Amino acid sequence: MATNVLERTYGPAAATGAGAIVVQGLVKRFGAVTALNGLDLDVPAGTVFGFLGPNGAGKTTALSILAGLAQPSEGEARICGYDVVREGMAVRRRIGFLRQDPRFYTWMTGREVLQFTGRFFDLTAAEIDRQADALLELVDLSGAARRKMGTYSGGMRQRLGIAQALMGHPEVLLLDEPCSALDPAGRREVIEIMERLRGTVTVFYSTHILQDVERVADAVAIVSHGRRVLQGTMRELLAANGSTLAVEVEGNSAPLIAALHHHPAIGGVSCEPRAGSPVQRLSVDVNDMEAARRAVQALAVQHDLLLVSCRPEQKTLEDVFLELTGGDSGDIAA
Repeated sequence: MATNVLERTYGPAAATGAGAIVVQGLVKRFGAVTALNGLDLDVPAGTVFGFLGPNGAGKTTALSILAGLAQPSEGEARICGYDVVREGMAVRRRIGFLRQDPRFYTWMTGREVLQFTGRFFDLTAAEIDRQADALLELVDLSGAARRKMGTYSGGMRQRLGIAQALMGHPEVLLLDEPCSALDPAGRREVIEIMERLRGTVTVFYSTHILQDVERVADAVAIVSHGRRVLQGTMRELLAANGSTLAVEVEGNSAPLIAALHHHPAIGGVSCEPRAGSPVQRLSVDVNDMEAARRAVQALAVQHDLLLVSCRPEQKTLEDVFLELTGGDSGDIAA
């Protein structure tokens, strides 16, 4: 793989420790409709960052503002340390942007599309050719470089769109729903490209496909009704919001449940009765996994119950999403 595409020296934002993208109190109104309602984000340089929310949550509006295609009603957004409104030209030199479902001239070949795009940047003809060849290799389209765009599948067009967005050597790549219109094979191909870019360019992509976020994102922000409801790394997000003990006991579990409700390591307990079975299953939300496990074991013995099993169950991103958005899943896809 050509490394010149992937080598990156980050700009002033990374050098000072600031996020590659920093958004503070971003508001966007369209008449009586408020699409963004005080959005805050902090995206570390070099990460693959998933911007997750149902359709209508404000994701595309936020991306349009970051790309300089719309202006906020209130608040501030910075990319690589530059204000997207006041320093728009500096921002545009540092970003690549791909809208959902990109379109191209059908009579151009894939290579010609990249060469055409390269002319918008301060590159010599030789540099344009080298960059086009390297990017075609990156997105696995070298073998289709001379084919007309009219023969490309949806997944091939999406991959070429990513290559096109990278032609100017951006520090930040903005992708709007890059996988939403693709079949599983096409989604996998796009996700693999994002994995290759990790650590070399900041990839900020909006999506409503939970499975893709869990697979590729280093960090995630969940947005609902134009506001961020949570941001963190995937590990932090699931650990902070998704630790549960699945407990099975034989006997009368009521005293145990009452005792667990008052333990500081436990956030809540629910019981799933099983008709015709002496074993009851408890779902125990925990604040401290090890302390909760010890408490369950000790209290089961104290209340003369047979502890059949006690194992951690980590919630999925879907569980976390639905909890944080109050079940407003829109058309979120798992």
